[in-house]
Amino acid sequence: MDRLAYTAMTAANRTLESLSVRANNLANANTPGFRADMESAQAVDIKGYGYDSRHLATVKNDGVDMTPGTLTVTGRDLDFAIRGQGLIALQDGNGEAYTRHGSMVVDSEGRLTINGRQVMGEGGPIVLPEYDNVSIGEDGTISVMPRGDYLMTEVDKIKLVDAPAAELKKNAAGLLVRKDGQPAQAADNVRLVSGYLESSNVSSIDQLTATLSLNRTFETQVKMMKAAEDMASAGDRLLRD
Repeated sequence: MDRLAYTAMTAANRTLESLSVRANNLANANTPGFRADMESAQAVDIKGYGYDSRHLATVKNDGVDMTPGTLTVTGRDLDFAIRGQGLIALQDGNGEAYTRHGSMVVDSEGRLTINGRQVMGEGGPIVLPEYDNVSIGEDGTISVMPRGDYLMTEVDKIKLVDAPAAELKKNAAGLLVRKDGQPAQAADNVRLVSGYLESSNVSSIDQLTATLSLNRTFETQVKMMKAAEDMASAGDRLLRD
């Protein structure tokens, strides 16, 4: 009965971890640019004498679904969505992180930011001079009309990358980073669309359906643990008798 109880226990633990991944996806179904987490399970051998037949199922949730989301019109000059594949590079500590959320803001010091993190340019974080007008091209080129002037001048270019999904994972802040910790190379094929934001690529229906299925599976696994306990108790009574 010990093996039955262990099998049910490790299956229930795996189900709870899967539910956590689904719950996080659902919580971000309305977060612009959010990429759904993907999870897979693998069997891990249990070390120790007498445990050769035991295996622990563990869930890995470092996969990311890079399917593009729906584009929504905002009309705001500094709102941008990426058409097709690609990512916007942001400063993250001493390294880089990447996002599909293109709602940019210029702070009081002229820094171009997304959610408080500076947007990276060709030479580092982008800082704009005082300007009367700003324009960002579809290739990420930033042009400004300096204060008191009447001509547009190119000042920098947003770093846009096209890293494969297999090379990416999410950090603690929910931003995408390369698994090897190295910055991605800039890509010339990525294009921005002005006045749009990209919605999350989470399908609420799919996630809810999966959650319901996992809940039913968890209930079955708990019943199996209870059955193993009852069978063990019955065996103990037979031995005592």
